[in-house]
Formats: sequence, C-alpha cells, structure tokens
Amino acid sequence: MTEADEAQWPAPVTFPQRGADKEALLAELVANRHDDADWRAGRVFSLVYHPDSPELEETLAAVSREYLAENALNPFRFPSLARLERETADMVADLLHGPPGAGGLTSGGTESILVAVYVARDLARERGNSEPVLVTGLTAHPAFAKACHLLGVEQVRVAVGPDHRIDVAQLSQALDERTMMVVASAPNYPFGVIDPVEQIAALAAERGVLCHVDACLGGLLLPFWERLGEPVPLWDFRVPGVTSISADIHKYGYSFKGASVLLHRDPDGYRRQWWFDDGAWGGGIYGSPTPAGTRPAPPIAGAWAALRFLGADGYLDLARVLRDTRDLLLRGIEQIDGIRVTAQPDLSIFEVGSDELDISAVGDALVEAGWYPDRQPGGLHFMLSPFHAKVAPDFLTALAAAVAAVRGGRTSDGATATYGSTGPSGAQA
Repeated sequence: MTEADEAQWPAPVTFPQRGADKEALLAELVANRHDDADWRAGRVFSLVYHPDSPELEETLAAVSREYLAENALNPFRFPSLARLERETADMVADLLHGPPGAGGLTSGGTESILVAVYVARDLARERGNSEPVLVTGLTAHPAFAKACHLLGVEQVRVAVGPDHRIDVAQLSQALDERTMMVVASAPNYPFGVIDPVEQIAALAAERGVLCHVDACLGGLLLPFWERLGEPVPLWDFRVPGVTSISADIHKYGYSFKGASVLLHRDPDGYRRQWWFDDGAWGGGIYGSPTPAGTRPAPPIAGAWAALRFLGADGYLDLARVLRDTRDLLLRGIEQIDGIRVTAQPDLSIFEVGSDELDISAVGDALVEAGWYPDRQPGGLHFMLSPFHAKVAPDFLTALAAAVAAVRGGRTSDGATATYGSTGPSGAQA
C-alpha cells in the first residue's frame, strides 16, 4: 500500500469507554451517510431495487424486527425459520417449474453460485474426475471465478457472439471429459441478454454434465416478463438438461439483502449441499447447507414475506411498470445523437455506449448532475427499478445535456469501470 492509499483510510477509532445515547447515536449514523448515493430519489441504477412501495417497505421492516435476533443455524430451536425457508424455496421452485423440497436459501447470488459449483465439484470427484472444469461464457458473473478459486476448480471461458450471448459452437468445442458443469446466464449482468439455454442444456445433457442457469438477476422477473407477452426463450426447469438454478429474491423479488435461492432439479443436489461433522470436535453434530454457520433470520423471513405480500399479481404489475419504463428510455436514448444501446436487452438491464463520444465523460457529467450510472469498459450500465418510472423523463433530459456537454468539449475525469468492492484508492479490490 502506498502512502497515498494510507492517507485515504479513515482515522483509527478506539473502543468506546461508555455507551452512547440512543438519539445521539442515531444522529451520528445519519450524519455519516452524507456522501451515500440517494437511491430513494431514483438516481442510482444498481445495488438497490426500489419497488416504489412504502407499504412493502414497512412490512419488511416489521418482519425484520420480529426476527431480529433469531439464528437459523439450529432449526430445532427455531423451527419457524426452517418452515419459512422451505416455503420460500418451494414458492420460487413452483414459479420456475421445479420440484418442491429441492432447494434452500443463501445469503445472495455469490453464495448460491459457490454452493452450486461445490455440488458439481464433489459429484465430479465421485465420478472419478479429479481435475474438474467449469465452462462459462465470458459474460458469466465473476462469482463463478471466485467459486473456482476457492474450490480449486479450473474455469474455462468461451467467447460470446456479437449479441453478447454464449457462442454455442465454441462452447461445444470446450467440453471434454474433465467438464463438470456448464453455465448459462438468464440474463447476463453487463448487457441484460439471455444465453441460449435450450442449446446449452442439450449439449450438457448429451455429454452427461450438469447445467446451471444463473438467474440471480432475472429469476424473479422473467416469469412475469413472459406473462406480459414479452419474448422470453425457455430458460428454467422446463428445459431438459437444466440441473440447477440460482435466483435472488433481494433483486427483482424486492426483499431486503441478502436472500437468494439455489434450486435443483433432483433433490439429491440439495442433499449434497449439506456438510456434516460427526461431533468428533467435542461439540456435537454440526450440519449446514451453506458455507455460513450462523445465518441471520431477517433475510429468510423477509424473503418469505415479500413473496407473500406481492403475490403473482403484484409482481406482474411491477414487471409491467419496468417494461414500460425500459421502452420509454430506449426510445429516448435512440433520439440522442451520438449514443446507442450496445445490445437490445431481454429485460430491464442495458448498456449505453458511443462510437464517437467519450462515454466516460458522459458518465462524469451525469454524476455531476446527481445521476449515478455504473461504469463498464464498453459504456454506462443501467439496471432499472419500478421507481425509475417516476424519474425517466428527467433522466433523459439529463442524459441529453451530458451528451451536449461532451460535444462542447467536456472531457473525462478518469473514473474507472468497477463492479463490487473497491479499495481506499478507488481501485477495484
């Protein structure tokens, strides 16, 4: 770490000698948020999925208080949590045409993906594959790379076509006797397009390997997108050969962080998640279906509550708002000379780039005006929430002004394309 990096770390804080007054504590907490992005105003396009429902938010807050202290580690002490987890997983499985009793909750998409890779690795080892390989597209989420790093699995990334979907011919060439699982995204994060799941799953079935669909982003939205009549290719358990699916409830399921489901076609896949110690350590039998031991109760109860509160009708209404907002924005972007959507999105996620302007400078101008798109190497990334319907016209005005500023000579401030945690200097960690 350089001296410049060290200078950006906050000053060290010592352990408090005396407890703080509640009001003073809350005031300090609020003051500390002075430089947080204002997601409630619809100025952020990732990280928070704003359903524009105060009633849902109040319900989730009440649910979190009800389960503030409980621990899902021991279902014998808190059987209500085991019931809520089972019901939540089964509700999502029903939505995705999967079997009941073949999945559970995790803390988020990264943990769902880690567990899916763990199950595939151990099954491959049982079959005599001592050097298993995971095959993904270039656009697969970095959580797969992280899982491979942690679990000692090799990842092979295959190219995507001009539409940013996996090139199935190259995928076929990448499969061999070491392949343990292939991955399809529904949709991928950078461009919001769905990989050809039917073709990928057919290849996997033909070679006798697992096929995981990463629907962490789209799993709770795609079923309702389809019900709206939008063109959605088959991607869930209706596709023969799909063996597992991850889907985040804290994204377009509108629960609070962190709640995801990992579902299997075969209940044996869920049984393989469980890791047990026989008690030789002296503390008794220990078992867990995820890497975590202690598991906070509020996300489990919150996920259950969000699904029950909204129901299919509520999710369909929110999907309609998202679809209409996306279409309004895409039409508006087409009218701004010099920028373009880099790939026609299948959902409410897309990238805006330019063949003639410094798109990073456009992003800088938007940030200066109080709008916060994410940065990617190819452009600016937008992930819509229902609340964006209220601010879409204002955003288009700001975007046009940002483009005009760059045409007028504005240059980039040098912001880096990052996704996830950053270090003290702003470099991706």
